[in-house]
Amino acid sequence: MSDALTRSIRKRARHTARVSRHSFRIIVFLGGAACVALFSLLFAAIAERMLEWNREITQAWWWSSLLMLPAGFALIRWLTMRLAPQARGSGIPQVIAAISIPAGPAQSMLVSMRQALWKIVLTAAGLLIGASIGREGPSVQVGAAAMLNWGRWWQNRPRFAVSFRPEALIAAGAAGGLAAAFNTPLAGVVFAIEELGRGSAVRWDRLVMSAVLGSGFISLALVGNNPYFQINASILMMHTAWSAVAVCALINGVLGGFFAKALLVGPSLWLPSRLREWPARHPVLTATFCGLVVALLGLLARGTTYGTGYEQANAVLNGHPLDSLLFGIAKLGATIFSYIAGLPGGIFTPSLAIGAGIGDNIAHLLPTLTDARLIGLLSMAAFLAAATQAPITATVIVMEMTRSQDATLMLLAVTLAASFVSRQFCPRPFYHTVSHSFRREAMHRHQALHEQAEQGAGK
Repeated sequence: MSDALTRSIRKRARHTARVSRHSFRIIVFLGGAACVALFSLLFAAIAERMLEWNREITQAWWWSSLLMLPAGFALIRWLTMRLAPQARGSGIPQVIAAISIPAGPAQSMLVSMRQALWKIVLTAAGLLIGASIGREGPSVQVGAAAMLNWGRWWQNRPRFAVSFRPEALIAAGAAGGLAAAFNTPLAGVVFAIEELGRGSAVRWDRLVMSAVLGSGFISLALVGNNPYFQINASILMMHTAWSAVAVCALINGVLGGFFAKALLVGPSLWLPSRLREWPARHPVLTATFCGLVVALLGLLARGTTYGTGYEQANAVLNGHPLDSLLFGIAKLGATIFSYIAGLPGGIFTPSLAIGAGIGDNIAHLLPTLTDARLIGLLSMAAFLAAATQAPITATVIVMEMTRSQDATLMLLAVTLAASFVSRQFCPRPFYHTVSHSFRREAMHRHQALHEQAEQGAGK
């Protein structure tokens, strides 16, 4: 056999090996996307059942929230501190922090499977008692943990010499979790680019994008191509509605900026300077007080503030009157107190509901502005963009959730303007600011464990 033929055979063998490894990497990512979609759908089913039980309890006994919420907040906060401290809050900041941390125990601490499973249980418990939280943030953290563990399991198989970048696995699982949670594949991709990939190479990773789309399409295949919000009649996009865009952007930008600032500052915002250390020293009592406030806000708004707020947002989009004109402001307060109590749970869906409630108020105050349903749609996108300062994600997710592609230009305009207004009140993006705290916490805990291990070895 000639040297030229030998070199040719070796070259083909190397090329085949590269193609095989690349193909296997794609297969593993798509397999992980399927796992993420199944986790998200299972979580969605559990959450819906918890919301149904809460409605049955609160409708049967109007006073039940005064018992469930304070005691439930205290118990969930205590369990979170003892069993899953990295599961508190939304889950999206933990994922952003994990992507920015080098691979290792500190990264795994933020998106571990144990934390993710407790996140499901504790978020479901919060929905059962009526906390104003959503399941999309937890779906992001659960998806990231599932994908990371899936990739590591394959990577540790001796027969498969294929490596995966942990940050790519985390981003793919997190964005895939969002896509599957809302049946919005494109929103998952935009979320990966705008939020998770900010300052990271994963934003242009084709494998990550393929896995995100895979999770969304698997969800569509299993539950059908149905929008998250069921709109019975199409909303007319009027050319004269640009004044509504300006009004919705201004009002929601101001309120959304205050909302994000309140979440970042925490309980100290409401307390005099001499008492600002008290919530940190007594977290369970703080959670109890927050639960009582959420219960009172719910009673004030005729029970509309409990849970995610999906029913109220859907009612606004279909032109139905809300049970209480106080819903938007009461939901805003209930979400703030649910978050600062330290419960696991997201702010995506509650933010959409708050925006819908504010839009309903705007439509009542300015009835000649334009169609009330269009004002509700614009306000939903505007408040979400103001709260997260992620206008492109807010535009695409609302567009996909409502199948309102005709309103894309208006949605983009209102989210960009609301995000700009919000930055005047809260200059730092909410998710990324909170992620810095989780990053420091994980690194410090890892360092402490490392020092303990060294001291134990020295003895």
